[in-house]
Amino acid sequence: GGAMTDPKGDRSKGPSEQDDPDLFTRIVDSDEKGVYVSGAKAHQTGCINSHWIILMPTIRLTQNDKEYAIVGAIPADVKGLTYIYGRQSCDTRVMEGGGDIDLGNAKFGGQEAMMILDRVFIPWDKLFMNGEFEFASMLVERFTCYHRRSYVCKTGLGDVLIGAAATIADYNGVPNVSHIKDKIIEMTHLNETIFAAGIASSHQGHKMKSGVYLNDDMLAQVCKHNVTRFPYEISRLAQD
Repeated sequence: GGAMTDPKGDRSKGPSEQDDPDLFTRIVDSDEKGVYVSGAKAHQTGCINSHWIILMPTIRLTQNDKEYAIVGAIPADVKGLTYIYGRQSCDTRVMEGGGDIDLGNAKFGGQEAMMILDRVFIPWDKLFMNGEFEFASMLVERFTCYHRRSYVCKTGLGDVLIGAAATIADYNGVPNVSHIKDKIIEMTHLNETIFAAGIASSHQGHKMKSGVYLNDDMLAQVCKHNVTRFPYEISRLAQD
């Protein structure tokens, strides 16, 4: 699990300026074996069924925020880590009757949680950033570059919804009615536009000095921007 998002508190202030220092994850102590981390991570999708959690900064940091400049790996069941489970809107389906059609992955379905860290220990060999605040901004940018390109997965959901809408049109005997066809065409256009931006971002990727490939940043942002708009319009057209 990639744990980047902190609660943030007063967003006009940086981590070191907050009234409550635990609104951002930070190093609170260290010894010859490693460091101890306290704070919180919010909106952690899938964290409960992860084996490891990678803690990362969530915003650009300054010299005053050095203790918040931390990247480290912790086991998901490490001592001092508490999860506050947040239900998703669709997760009651696994507890309802009606067969298996809506169960999805019943054992490892989606969930969100708030993670509270109380002096969680990270050994030195699992600590990858330790006070190098000047690299926090670059780390966030590169993480979001990969992450926002990954929203191309939403087009799979769009494919299912478009297929369902087309099937309903068939059932009702109106697949060739012009305004029905226009809506399905528009749904397909919007869905494939999301897909195109995600695939283009990968195709335009370039090789870094480390040998790792980084996808195109601008096209990744476009992919995400499309995802914040188009799936809702696709759903509206499906309802029509």
